Amino acid sequence: MALLGATGNVAIGWVFAGGLRFDAGKEGGMTVILHERLPLMPWMRPQTARLPGIQPVVGDAWLEVDEAYGAQMAERDRLIRDCRDLVHALPDTARPAAAELYLRVLDKLRGTAGFEVGQDSVRRPDGVVVALDASQPLLTLGRLVQEDLCVMQKRGDEHALTAAILCFPASWTLAEKLGRSMAAIHLPVQIYTPDLAKRVQRLFDAIRPEQPLWRMNFHIYEDGALFHPRPENYRHPVARQGAFMRAERQTLLPLPQTGAVLFGIHTYQVLLKSLPAEAVQALADLGVMQA
Repeated sequence: MALLGATGNVAIGWVFAGGLRFDAGKEGGMTVILHERLPLMPWMRPQTARLPGIQPVVGDAWLEVDEAYGAQMAERDRLIRDCRDLVHALPDTARPAAAELYLRVLDKLRGTAGFEVGQDSVRRPDGVVVALDASQPLLTLGRLVQEDLCVMQKRGDEHALTAAILCFPASWTLAEKLGRSMAAIHLPVQIYTPDLAKRVQRLFDAIRPEQPLWRMNFHIYEDGALFHPRPENYRHPVARQGAFMRAERQTLLPLPQTGAVLFGIHTYQVLLKSLPAEAVQALADLGVMQA
């Protein structure tokens, strides 16, 4: 959930899957998954550059399927299989909200091209069949959509993170943030000021189910691992040069029955050198990196 991250050389090869092209490679045994381009460079538009940069979702596009779907889902399958305790948390108190989210996402997928939703299973756009298990709603959804799904519920005056499937953390860990309010989650983020925290909370309180919202952040990383957990007390130098630009499209969708809010995170990643020169210069002007 952080707003900016940290910043190698990597051998990149072309891989084709289901007619969709993405970059993939290995760096010390690590799988690297890249998009061909960012759908948006948030630092280049005034309305998305200023914090919190919230925009209304157009239509019903609070979930997305892009060219990296097959590669990202294979990585999500691996993480859910091998690192379940690191990427999943569902306390009993959050089960009603997770159950509502489960039904909401399945309903969305029924109308999404490439998905075949049956009574007992879903065939994904990459051809993989995932068994439906309502008793494990977040683990099941985590194998169907590219988005990480964080359940936010009002606790006192603020929304807190109460459950999640989080396969692609950008320098944070689910174990540390679970149960904490938005303000507490963002304590290490200097630009997340008390004033900004109040503005974000007002958005959470005012958002309507019929009008989900989105924003986009960006990070520069030296390595291309999408699973990038870091403890809160980890401190790295400010990224000035790196190989990868990582951006997150973060969506907010209220769940009317339980009053919870979905905080969805769709991760994009490209080679930093693939960005247009004017975008790199803009990052330099912001002090984020060297041109």
